[in-house]
Formats: sequence, C-alpha cells, structure tokens
Amino acid sequence: MHELSLHILDIAENGIRAGADHLLIRVEESSADDRLSLSVEDNGRGMPPEKAKHLDDPFRTTRKTRRVGLGLSLLAAAARRCEGDIRVQTRRNKGTRVTATFRRSHIDRAPLGDMAATLEALIVGNPHIDFRYTHKVDGREWVLDTRDLKMELGDLSLVDPTVLRHVSDLLRRALDELAAGANRTPPMEEADV
Repeated sequence: MHELSLHILDIAENGIRAGADHLLIRVEESSADDRLSLSVEDNGRGMPPEKAKHLDDPFRTTRKTRRVGLGLSLLAAAARRCEGDIRVQTRRNKGTRVTATFRRSHIDRAPLGDMAATLEALIVGNPHIDFRYTHKVDGREWVLDTRDLKMELGDLSLVDPTVLRHVSDLLRRALDELAAGANRTPPMEEADV
C-alpha cells in the first residue's frame, strides 16, 4: 500500500468484520525520537493465536472469502523495512490491538496519507460504530470521538451530508494545524529586564 492510512483502514475494517462496535485509532509522531507509531484497537472477537504468531505468512487468514490475507503481512514488512516493527495483542472475545512503528525519517517509509478521508470512509460506511481517533505530533494532541459528536448532534446523523462536510472540514483543519505546528520553531521567550 502506498499510504499508511490505507493500512489503518484495512485493519479497522478487519476489526469491524470481527464484530467490533468501538475502535480506537491512534497515530503518534515524534521528531525527537524519530518515530511514527500507528495503533488500531477494537473490541471484536479477537484474532486466532495462530494468525497472530504468523504475521508474515499471507496464506494464514481467518477470511472465508479468500485464502490469502495480505494486510498484516504487508504492514509488518513495511514497518520492518523502516527500522520498525509490528505487534499484535489479541484476546478471544475481547478484541485486538495492532501497533506498527516506523523510523519516521526513513527514506522508504510511506507517507501517512489522507487520514481525514480514511476516517470519513470508516464513519460513512459504519455509522453504527463508534470511532475514537487520536493524533499526536511532538506532544500536541487532537482527538475526535464519534460518541461525543453523536451526543452533540442529537437526532442528526453523522452521515447527513451537511454534518459530514462539517466533520470533514474539522478533521482536515485539525490535522493541518498539527502538521504545521510540527514544522514551526517555538518563539523565544522574552527575557525579564
């Protein structure tokens, strides 16, 4: 996959297929540590331990529709290619957490991609599921929780075109501000005279 956001979409959809009704998606970027971490956690049925032990084998899959499951094996390869790794924690009927880490500045690291579009696709395609998205860049954090949005909206749906456009604009502005803040040099404090 050419963008890490597509890996996030794939893992989130796996959790939804596993019966999850709540997903936590977290992206953390640290310039000081030169790390990028992606995490998707769900409360679904969990992954069979055999699959979790053999992430590099695309021919071990829980899917019934086809015999190949490339998602986790491709993410594992992408992370390891960039001096990172992948970790899967899973418990039967409790859910799964997939965490991938990358050296942020690695020349082969795929760009994060369009996280706003990824989140929009998840929300529109699964309006009955709750998503909590946290994005942290060098200590600054932004959170979007669809449970909070649903409470604020009352009878309006998140997939109402006007609401969705507003949520999309909010996502893009917040992520742009986080990215811009990562590139700014903090102003020097004035000395007391």
